[in-house]
Parts: sequence; C-alpha cells; structure tokens
Amino acid sequence: MGIRQDTFLDYDGFLDKFKPKKTTDDCYTPPNIYDAVRDWAVREYDLGGREIVRPFWPGGDYEAERYPARCVVIDNPPFSIVSKIAAFYIAHGVDFFLFTPYLTNLGIGSGDKRIRHVIAPCSVTYENGAKVDTCFVTNMGDALIRNAPDLMDAIQAAEDANSAQRTRTLPKYEYPDAVITSAKVGWFCKHHTPFAVGAEDAVFIRKLDAQGENGIFGGGFLLSERAAAERAAAERAAAERAAAERAAAERAAATRWKLSPRELEMQRLIPSKNKQRTEGGAK
Repeated sequence: MGIRQDTFLDYDGFLDKFKPKKTTDDCYTPPNIYDAVRDWAVREYDLGGREIVRPFWPGGDYEAERYPARCVVIDNPPFSIVSKIAAFYIAHGVDFFLFTPYLTNLGIGSGDKRIRHVIAPCSVTYENGAKVDTCFVTNMGDALIRNAPDLMDAIQAAEDANSAQRTRTLPKYEYPDAVITSAKVGWFCKHHTPFAVGAEDAVFIRKLDAQGENGIFGGGFLLSERAAAERAAAERAAAERAAAERAAAERAAATRWKLSPRELEMQRLIPSKNKQRTEGGAK
C-alpha cells in the first residue's frame, strides 16, 4: 500500500501534521487574565459603550480586520511585531491596549511618543504554557510612561487563581518500568544518572490501555524487558542520589554550632576525668 507501519502506530501524530502550528508568539490568554485587563482598561480610559475588538487569533490578519468606528483593540498580539502593530493602529486612528513583554516594553515604538507605556509587571502563565512577564502599551491616556499597581494586583489575583486550579486539577502519573517519558529521562539527568535506550528496544506509544481517555503527556516509549530492567536500575540509582542530595541540602541549610575553647578543653579532659572516677570507685 506504500503507507508506513509507523503511521498506524502513531495515528494521532499523523493527524497533528495537518493542524495549525503554534509559534512562540501564540500566547493564548487565560479568560480571567484577559477579563482583568479589559475591565481595568474600560474603567481607566472610560471606554463604556465602545466596541472591543480582538483581532489576534490563529490564522487571523489584523491588517485585514474590520474595525468599526470608535472601536478599541484590547488583545494579546504576537510579541515579536508589537511595534509594527502599534504603528499600524496609530496610522489608522484605532485606539488600542496591547499586551507586551515586561523588560522590553519601553523599547516598543523606539521612542514614538504616541505610544504610551503602562508598567504593571506580572508573570502570566498563558494557555500554551509560556510564562511571560507582561506589561502593556496603548495610545490612550496622557502619561508617556506610568505604572498601574491596581492593574498589577488584578492580574496577579487572576494568575493566582489559575495557579491554584492547575495545582488542583493536574493529575500526577507514575508509569511502570516498561514505559519511559521525557520527564523521567530528564529526572535521571538532573540526578546525574546515565540512561540510554537503543532503537531496537523501544516502540512509541501515546497512552496505556489502562489510561482510558487519558494519555502520556508528550508521548512515550514502551521498552523491551531488557530496557525496562535498565530503567528500573536507573530509577534506583537516581532515587539514591536524590536522597543524598536532599540530605546534603538539609545539612547545608542547618545552623552548625561549634565548640568553644572551654568546651574543647572539657572534651580533651573527659578520658582522664572518667579514669579518675573509675579508679576512685575501685578503691
């Protein structure tokens, strides 16, 4: 038939080839983070009643987007072209409030004073997993550069809620020795435990039968009996190293007291004093 067998073994991966690919610019904004930013901007710039437009979505073209009269763009654009986007909106008379990276915020627009810089630094975890220190640029307001503690607090509250949700809902899996994942190989590496698998000893898998609707995050490999035994040995060695590292860290963190000169002298005299007591008792 001309279709390779591994296509059938990794059908999900085959289908993934036809899905739109996310780039490092695709920082999908958690809804509650976006809501906090939008609500702040609406209050701060008195935007009540004006249409809010979000032109940045997979496959979207912000230059071809329809912008109704008096609309405002409040969105998270591709960070690599924020300066170009801001210039486009200024040229076309469109008000905007855009997410940007924190530390490069003041460089956006290269000093164009029609661009205002709003510094409200928060580390935001976006829906693609990227964690970015985030601030904003706009063409609204009077201050060229300003901070916004209330915006920062609102974003931080939303980020904290998301963090608590992720901690509460993300499952933790422990796989048998016959399965290897990127996380496990990385764990061996972090504990300086060598581990390698030959191509003849592994088959790619997406999930175990026992997992039902769940799966192995990022995929994994089913190992031969020989490779599984080597993985088990590496697991034991890494666990021993991890325990030793924890113990060393605890010792390093502990306050270490030293004997004073008086106590050192007492220590030196202990044998002779005990000998005197013993001899005295014998008499």
